Amino acid sequence: MSSHRTHFLNALMILGVIISITACSDQPERGSAQKSTGQDTKLSVYVVNYPLKYFAKRVGGDLVTVSFPAPHDIDPAFWMPDAGTVGAYQRADLIVLNGANYAKWVDRVSLPQAKLVNTSLGFKDRYASIQGAVIHAHGPQGEHSHGAIAFTTWLDPKLAIEQARAIKQAFVRLRPDQQKAFQAWFDALERDLLDLDTRINEIVSANPKQPLVASHPVYQYLTRRYGLNVRSVHWEPDEVPNDNMWKELTDLLVSHPAQWMIWEGPPLAQTVQKLKSVGVESTVFDPCGNVPEAGDYLTVMRQNASNLALAFPQ
Repeated sequence: MSSHRTHFLNALMILGVIISITACSDQPERGSAQKSTGQDTKLSVYVVNYPLKYFAKRVGGDLVTVSFPAPHDIDPAFWMPDAGTVGAYQRADLIVLNGANYAKWVDRVSLPQAKLVNTSLGFKDRYASIQGAVIHAHGPQGEHSHGAIAFTTWLDPKLAIEQARAIKQAFVRLRPDQQKAFQAWFDALERDLLDLDTRINEIVSANPKQPLVASHPVYQYLTRRYGLNVRSVHWEPDEVPNDNMWKELTDLLVSHPAQWMIWEGPPLAQTVQKLKSVGVESTVFDPCGNVPEAGDYLTVMRQNASNLALAFPQ
């Protein structure tokens, strides 16, 4: 082979290598065709109860993905997630907590402190206490105590607003360029909650001090917000009260002559009838800690207000 032909072939080979190297350098790395700055993806938000899911979704709109993995047939306050679910919480951008000793599992696992948002921390000095908390059992959770601090903070619309505000502030911290959208969505939610607060105030204003009995000690923040005169027992809507429970109620009615019992959920028909026989009617005020069968947090609370109106005829 002539030296001229050899030089020509070598030149072609070198040119091919150069073209190949240039082409490769122009290609993005696998899996990183467009590296994200974090601002063009939705925030991943995990929450510990349904009210927080509702607030987070209302405030975050289509800029967030909100996850609440607790089963529908359990009280999230006493739920213990499995290891895989805990891992999902750990990988989220934000972990939204209720505070007030809600979700006992949070203290038993390791969660990234920088991702935690305690929505009730701002009114920690206004936590309500449970008087005479006892150990009892209901549902698949088994025996438990509600503890010394009441945790259904969201039943006071004014405190619910503060919880939603804490969520908004956390969103703004991570996505400052989207502050205007978060603020507008928060403002709309705040108006709805203030309207709910006004509605309940109007309902109970006729006779706020009339005696009421609650089927469970979960209404402390509702009671305090509207100055209600409520005493609690430990009854479950789907269980027939035993003789000792009936005696406890009749003894209570001697000093606290309530004509209405407020339930967490619809009570059994036989329980309703027996209550009527002792002069006590029944109505439902659903705390809505878990996802409702129909509607959302706001529709449930509006229905609660209507149900409460039965005990406060105008």
